Amino acid sequence: MEIRGRRRCKSCEREWSYYDTGEVACPACGSMQSVGVGGRARHTDSADPLDLSAHRTAANDDALSAVVDDLKSDLRTYLRARGFVHGGELRELDDTYLAARELLHAVDVLVRVRDPDEDTELYVLSLLRGADAGERPEPEAVPQAMTAARGLAYAESLAAYRRDFATWLDDNPHPEAAKTLSTLSEHVKRAEALHGDVPVEQAESLVRVARELTRYVRDDDESALAAARDRLSRLA
Repeated sequence: MEIRGRRRCKSCEREWSYYDTGEVACPACGSMQSVGVGGRARHTDSADPLDLSAHRTAANDDALSAVVDDLKSDLRTYLRARGFVHGGELRELDDTYLAARELLHAVDVLVRVRDPDEDTELYVLSLLRGADAGERPEPEAVPQAMTAARGLAYAESLAAYRRDFATWLDDNPHPEAAKTLSTLSEHVKRAEALHGDVPVEQAESLVRVARELTRYVRDDDESALAAARDRLSRLA
């Protein structure tokens, strides 16, 4: 959606940026009565920062399986509100989003397995420990039982990112980026069709392509576009 991100309070005349606060209430007096000022810009991100500290504490006090329902609910709330266009600016597909999406799938794997091994449990705990800080395990640390969970999480993340990227391109045409984004989309659809059952390194490569494309359109970095295309050609 396109909104006027600058707001002016009708009660006290304070101005603030909705893009920064995500709040319609005036930060000075709390009034809900305000008017938009300035031009409109596309804005798709309305999530509060992800905070998993309560779930980490609960998992320390009890079995991890006991906190799964509340954890999944908070992760879904965060992911639904997340977007990648902030006040008209295209943001990168970030590690917090990727880790949150992976954690959501990883806990599903954990509860489906009747007797999960130690590596599986430790992996889920490692995601829980660092997801809200943008920390995600390296590809070589992913246990076999979690390969598809990571692959599907990344494919879903990339699909969401592609939608916002394509919308941003409607306002900021980049024909070469659009062409490469379409190729990336085909790889993402394939990974989704396979329910994430792709090599971990391939999922990571697709994330890098998305980030290289972002760098190309934001910084006019031709080398980033070339790197993205080369990476995709090696995945074909």
